[in-house]
Amino acid sequence: QVQLVESGGGLVQPGGSLRLSCAASGSVSSVYKMGWYRQAPGKQRELVRTITSAGSTDSVRGRFSISIDNAKNTVYLHMTSLKAEDTAIYMCYANIASGDSPTHARNYWGRGTQVTVSS
Repeated sequence: QVQLVESGGGLVQPGGSLRLSCAASGSVSSVYKMGWYRQAPGKQRELVRTITSAGSTDSVRGRFSISIDNAKNTVYLHMTSLKAEDTAIYMCYANIASGDSPTHARNYWGRGTQVTVSS
């Protein structure tokens, strides 16, 4: 019954900014990790950023940053200086223990939100 719902995608001009949100809801017990992947047409899915519930992220600091609000079970992706090549479907994932699987955490995926960078 866990659901991940993304929001914040849309059309933005080059150099612009967007903030994506992903909220986990349903029978969530514990969130261990959340993150963002993206997939452009004709390309493989690639990792964008991940973050643990403790706030640990990868050490690379670029145009994108990630944060988590544990009280809301929500992860954010802050994107700045967007380029045309950032155009993709951005997908949220989460590693969660839930009422559906209380003893073993499982990976869940959102349906994705489209980000289009174009003038």
